[in-house]
Amino acid sequence: MRRVFRSVVARETWRRWAYLVVGGALLLPYFMLAMTVLGPIPMADLPKTVLVLLACPVAGAFVTGLVPAVRLLEGTAVRELVGGPLVALPPSAARSTGTRVRTGAWFTLHLFTGFAVSGLSLAVPPFGGALLLTAFVDWDLRNYLGPFGGGPLRPLLVPIGLAFLAGVLAVIVVAGRLTAAFAPRFLGPSPAERLADLEAAAVRLAERNRLARELHDSVGHALSVVTLQAAAAGRVLAADPAFAKEALGAIEESARTALEDLDHVLGLLREDGRPAATAPQKTLDDLPRLLEQARIAGVTLDAHVDPDLARVPAAVSRETYRIAQECLTNALKHAGPVPVRFRLELRGDRLELAVGNPLADAGHRPGASGGRGLAGIRERVTVLRGTLTAGPADGRFEVAVSLPVGSHA
Repeated sequence: MRRVFRSVVARETWRRWAYLVVGGALLLPYFMLAMTVLGPIPMADLPKTVLVLLACPVAGAFVTGLVPAVRLLEGTAVRELVGGPLVALPPSAARSTGTRVRTGAWFTLHLFTGFAVSGLSLAVPPFGGALLLTAFVDWDLRNYLGPFGGGPLRPLLVPIGLAFLAGVLAVIVVAGRLTAAFAPRFLGPSPAERLADLEAAAVRLAERNRLARELHDSVGHALSVVTLQAAAAGRVLAADPAFAKEALGAIEESARTALEDLDHVLGLLREDGRPAATAPQKTLDDLPRLLEQARIAGVTLDAHVDPDLARVPAAVSRETYRIAQECLTNALKHAGPVPVRFRLELRGDRLELAVGNPLADAGHRPGASGGRGLAGIRERVTVLRGTLTAGPADGRFEVAVSLPVGSHA
C-alpha cells in the first residue's frame, strides 16, 4: 500500500503527467485541421467522418515528427520531465531515415496518449468528485444515473466515485511509466548508431594513445638528454669549458625540439577549429643527430648504421626513428651514460635494429618510469607487423626489432 501511495505522490509521476498533457494540447491543431477537411463532408457520413478525424491527426503528427528539430525537442522534454533509461543515453540526432521514422512514431504516440490522459484528467475527477458528494448532499440523480441515482443502489455511488478516481490515478502512473520505458526505443540511438558511436570513440582513443606515444617518445627523450647533459656540463664546467659549452648548446637544441613537438601535439588536441602547428615528423634521416645527442649526453656509443636506408618506406622510417629514440632514452634513463651498442641494418626485405647496454650498477638511481617505453615500442612494431625481443641477457639489456620493408616499398 505504501508503494502505491509513493507512486501516486512521486514528483516524477506528475512530471510525466505534465509531459503527456502537453502532448494532448499539441494534438488540438491537428483536430482543427481535420475539422477543416470535414467541411465539405456531410456529418451523416459517419465512416468518412471517423476516418478523417483519425487520419488527419495521425498523418499530421507523424509528418511533424520527421522534422529533425522535433527529435531534439522530444529528447530534451523526456530527459527533463519523464526521466527513465533515456537519461543515461547520449542525445541521438536524426541521422538516418529509420531514426526519423521512429521519431515520427513516437511523436504520434505522445500526442494521442497525452490526449487520452488529458481527457481522463479533465472528465473523470469532476465526475468522481460529484459521486463522492452524494454521501453529503441529497441529490436526485435518477435522471442521469438511472437506478444508481436513488433507491437502494444509491450507497454504491461513493465506492464507484472512489473507483473512478483511483482508476484515473492508475492510468496516470502506468502511462508515465510506459512512457519512460519505451522512450529509449524511439528516441535513443539505434544499434547501428551505437556501433558507429563506439567505433568513433575507439578512433578517438587510438588517436589519444598515438599522441601520448609521441609525447612520451619525443619530449621524454629530450628531457632525459637534457638532464644528463646538464649534469655532465656541471661536472666539467671548470675543467673542460669547451665540452660544457657544447653540452649547453645541445641542451638548448633538445629543449627547442621538445617545445616544437609539444606545440604540435597540443595543436592536435585543440578543439577551437584553429589549425594545429605542423612539426615535421622525424625520420631515419635525422638519426645521425639523435646519435650525436646521445654521445654529448655522455653515452659511449658503438653505432653502425646501414648507409643504404633510402629505400625504407616513409612510415617504417618514421616509426624506426621513434623506436631508436625510445631505446636510447631507456638506456639513458635506467642505466645512465653507459656504453651502448647500436646496430641498424637492412637484411633482404627486413630492417633490423639492435640496441644493447649494460645493466645499471648498484650506484645508479634509475629514473622514474611510467611503463610506457617498451609498451610503446611494442605497439609500433605490431602496427608494422614486425617482431620485438627485449629483456636482460648476460648482464645486458638487449632490444631487437625486425620490421618488414619489402611490402611497403
